[in-house]
Amino acid sequence: MLFTIYYYMIIVYILMSWLPNLRENFIGELLGKLVEPYLTPFRKIIPPLFGTIDISPIIAIVVLRFAVGGLHSIVALVFG
Repeated sequence: MLFTIYYYMIIVYILMSWLPNLRENFIGELLGKLVEPYLTPFRKIIPPLFGTIDISPIIAIVVLRFAVGGLHSIVALVFG
């Protein structure tokens, strides 16, 4: 449940980047404080395409999805 909420927070934050003024309000700043610490390592590893297209949030979402799937599998194995 919490991972799903975080997943949607990342999506909203990405969409807000298309309209930069949205990131300057309270919700944009709050999302930035919650999402940027997770996205920053991906941005350091994956350079923007053509100098402007940042695909690191997409990779971060895929990694989050795999991690959640793995966590669900481990919990299912442990607790049957």
